[in-house]
Amino acid sequence: MLFLYKLGTYIVVPGIDSSMLKNLTEQGGMFGFANMISGGALQRFSIFAIGIVPYITASIVVQLLQMDVVPKLTEWTKQGEKGQKKTKKLTRYLAIGLSLIQAFGLSFSFNKLYPGVVTNPTIGTYIMISLILTLGTVILMVMGELIEKKGIGQGMSVIITAGITMGIPTTLYMYYVSDIQNAANLFIAIIKTVLLVLVVAVLIIGIIFVQRAERRVPIQYPNQNMGNYRSTLPIKINSAGVIPVIFSVSILMFPMTIAQFFSGNPVAQFIIKYFNYNNPVGMAFYALMIILFAYFYAFVQMNPEKIAENLKKSGGFIPGIRPGKSTEKYISSILAKLTLVGAIFLTILAVTPMVIGNVAGLPSQIQIGGTSLIIIVGVALDVASRVNSYLIDRKYNSFIK
Repeated sequence: MLFLYKLGTYIVVPGIDSSMLKNLTEQGGMFGFANMISGGALQRFSIFAIGIVPYITASIVVQLLQMDVVPKLTEWTKQGEKGQKKTKKLTRYLAIGLSLIQAFGLSFSFNKLYPGVVTNPTIGTYIMISLILTLGTVILMVMGELIEKKGIGQGMSVIITAGITMGIPTTLYMYYVSDIQNAANLFIAIIKTVLLVLVVAVLIIGIIFVQRAERRVPIQYPNQNMGNYRSTLPIKINSAGVIPVIFSVSILMFPMTIAQFFSGNPVAQFIIKYFNYNNPVGMAFYALMIILFAYFYAFVQMNPEKIAENLKKSGGFIPGIRPGKSTEKYISSILAKLTLVGAIFLTILAVTPMVIGNVAGLPSQIQIGGTSLIIIVGVALDVASRVNSYLIDRKYNSFIK
């Protein structure tokens, strides 16, 4: 699947002159990040140019609507596997709709930014390009689901990580050309590079530490034969993983794409200017979105109400805490405190490289490297833990040595 994904990033959409987009890699902000997570597909305007961002946006919208906003959707969350199938179906349809809007906006805005990208800018051409880009998103959705079903890890996250990883050699080469080959003082350039490598190493260690760190809440179960049986409920510092970062990027990209339709409008100009995280306002909004989504997804993942209900049904309890509502409040309190630490850490990790990059005058690809680093390391840890669990599951120790 990843090989086919890489192949697809080189299939240029008909009616597009991709040579006009050679300078896109020099752009920072949302276009630079979108190009990076697509594995360079945006720069080549391939069939995977808009990637799986519409699907992620659709997932966010559906999950928000399921939080007692639309009763029918909330009811689906209580229907088990049947409800999950309905939710996935709705998410897919919504993703296709968003893909069409984003694809049209992308082709229209790129032709304005780089005149001549669309070789024959007629309505028919724009419709054809939009349909092809939407088909590309549908293919990636299918790939993601197949990776999740037949492979290892969360399919969508694995595809995003693959896209970012594909762009690493280009980023390193650009850094070499701009900061080492063309450096006025080679010694200072080497010192700067060594410090940068050390910062990256510290960030990776920090990500691993926070992603694996957890608080274990003691659980006690009554057992007639063995007395009280003790267990633990692990609550991670960052229960949401890399999802808040991916969600935040998707939310920032969508209004900017729509704003390109109305680039002459003052409101659209405001969105284009301030929703870019090269701008301090856009950076602050990006940081706020990460914190909000960290809380949202942590409580969706853990759901203290369900945990308290399941413990009560199984006869389990937290020592010193009454079953039911008190247990729910206790778990919610711990989850909220831990998530605050995890969310702040994610925000610092995503924003700090941008600030350092602006101060040190690093290429835009290095400036947005913090976000990429979170996604790559987070997904790598998830895949590693899944591989480990598969190995343990298939390991058999004989009674006779």
